[in-house]
Amino acid sequence: MPNNAEIIERTVQDFQKVQAHMKNANEENATKTYEGLKNDYLSLKAVLTSLGVNLTDIDRIKE
Repeated sequence: MPNNAEIIERTVQDFQKVQAHMKNANEENATKTYEGLKNDYLSLKAVLTSLGVNLTDIDRIKE
């Protein structure tokens, strides 16, 4: 079973990937894709917040 550090690391990586895809979807005006990614973004943000991760420097979307 992964420890908290491993969970945080994996979740931060996923969070950053989702944000990059959201940026691309926004630039391409792919609203359905963006909304789907936004759901993932909000879920990952909730998990990271509950784990005590400071999102100030890594949250580029800020929704």
